[in-house]
Amino acid sequence: MARPKTRESVPVEVVAVAGTGRPSEPSISSPGEIPSVDAMVTEIGTSGTAGSVSTPALTAIVRGVLAEVREQVLAGITLSGDSHPRARIDRILSELSRTRTVPVINATGIIIHTNLGRAPVSVDTARAMAAAAAGAVALEIDPVTNRRGGRMDEISRLVRALTGAEATIVVNNNAAAVLLVLASLGQHAEIVLSRGESVEIGGGFRIPDVLRQSGGELVEVGTTNRTYARDYSNAITPRTAALVKIHPSNFRMSGFVQETSLAEVAAVGREAGVPVIYDQGNGLLIDGTRFGLPSELSIGDAIAAGADVVTASGDKLLGGPQAGLICGSPRVIERISAHPWARAVRADKSCLAGVVATLRHYLAGEELSGVPVWRMLSASTEELGRRADALLDVLGAHGVPVGRGESDATPGGGSYPDVAIPSIVLTLTPSSGADALAHALRTGSPGVFGRIEDGQILLDLRSVLPEDDGTLAGAIVAAMGAVSPHQRAT
Repeated sequence: MARPKTRESVPVEVVAVAGTGRPSEPSISSPGEIPSVDAMVTEIGTSGTAGSVSTPALTAIVRGVLAEVREQVLAGITLSGDSHPRARIDRILSELSRTRTVPVINATGIIIHTNLGRAPVSVDTARAMAAAAAGAVALEIDPVTNRRGGRMDEISRLVRALTGAEATIVVNNNAAAVLLVLASLGQHAEIVLSRGESVEIGGGFRIPDVLRQSGGELVEVGTTNRTYARDYSNAITPRTAALVKIHPSNFRMSGFVQETSLAEVAAVGREAGVPVIYDQGNGLLIDGTRFGLPSELSIGDAIAAGADVVTASGDKLLGGPQAGLICGSPRVIERISAHPWARAVRADKSCLAGVVATLRHYLAGEELSGVPVWRMLSASTEELGRRADALLDVLGAHGVPVGRGESDATPGGGSYPDVAIPSIVLTLTPSSGADALAHALRTGSPGVFGRIEDGQILLDLRSVLPEDDGTLAGAIVAAMGAVSPHQRAT
């Protein structure tokens, strides 16, 4: 990403705040100096540092620490300072009081950020998930007939209307979807795959390894850079269970390359009577080219091209909760649903409610206003600029020196590999280094995650929803006050 061109750039004096620490504890060098469990529990309970930890849980923590202390003292080790039992217990209590599953602001410019939980869902989707989790739902019973069944009926109807896929099941993520499909269709048989698509998608998720785990035998065809339709055709034997195509997800090949299209592979499969599996991956349902994004096969495009099974993520471009969608012909989907692993990886009621609510945004044609990922991807730089100017005014009124810059955001999440989207950033330029302020932003309430480039902290507005601008401004003011007494809000 290019260094932003700032409208203004005022140096910020960053002063690290020294930790206050706690009074030093006396040393312990003999078993007789070790306090009793009851005494420690009472002392900590009286001091109020136990927080929300119950007395039985605190007692177990204290007992465990004192047991370790006794072993060390008997070994001749003197314990003081950080090794003192009270200091150890305080650290454990502090760690227990922290949680990562609290909302933060993603100002990194990576819209679908895996480390920050991937796609944010809409308010309607979040409410639907919370309502489903909080009580009973008619998940596997038809209220009309009072008969069991129908767990995937509503989702299948919605996906059919949006993509043409006749049947759909949902599992807990796309990795599980791929594994389940391969195990269902390819166990003890051959799976044909281009060498150029024998890839690692992320987090160690390697297609050849997944295929071996599923019980199938990988048959690679073509070369790393060039694969033709005839390569698939020539590889088919009586033991061939499926032809597989994998979306590259997080990379692109260019130069002397030849990729066989999904339609061409599907034609080979139809002629040979072999099903074609396509890991579409990113969950795209609409045409992104109208926003300047590259042309990609959507789930509907893949079905129209002739894929018998399409797998996709729910928490990428679909913009819903973590899920894996398996779409295709009823005959094949029924076979996949009957596999023993299907129950092991199936999605729960809150996930299914979230997928339904997200799909209904698309059905109503409100994906650009209702699905956060597409709100971010489709926002114009003019709109981002207006938001930046408003934030500059608010922050300036609080005495926060901040600039505005131009930079590039990215869709992220392996959705549109190697794609940069023009964006607008807020810039903070600490004269003594950006680390202290970045730490204060991350650990604030709410935490703010940006990026550091050339000594500047960049806060990218494309990955921040407009309704969070006020919260972002407050977090910046608080972080500035935390690292520098001279920059506190006025």
